[in-house]
Amino acid sequence: MLLQTKYFGEADCEHLLRFEKGLFGFEEEKEFCLMPFEGSGGSLLCFQSARTPQLAFVAMNPFSLKPDYAPVLTGEELGELGVERSEELCFYALCVVRSPVADSTVNLRCPVAVNDRTGQAMQVILESGDYHMRHLLSEFGAGKGEALC
Repeated sequence: MLLQTKYFGEADCEHLLRFEKGLFGFEEEKEFCLMPFEGSGGSLLCFQSARTPQLAFVAMNPFSLKPDYAPVLTGEELGELGVERSEELCFYALCVVRSPVADSTVNLRCPVAVNDRTGQAMQVILESGDYHMRHLLSEFGAGKGEALC
């Protein structure tokens, strides 16, 4: 499926992710394509809306920043995503990109969880108090001169 995108122009999307509840603040947006930024090694990605070309969210692989990241979903959330354990899911942390890059933030408290077998996805709020909504990239040693996009 060809999509008009915010960052990539016209791009092919082979697999749409389905968000039954949308993303927080964008509940009407139900389908997104997950696209990697070139040269990021798969750790910097974009959730591109299938419906709205100018709506895209920069995301990161949270494990590339914090290898011990351990999100745990509730039983209800796991059921909605069709899995029994959080470890069966892929997780992505949404970013707010700023200049300089070290001032950019990543939201580890409200990751996007994806069942890569079914394409079902949802944004969740983790109950654990270990993660916050605005971690500076500089906390992780990232953002010291390298470009995010």
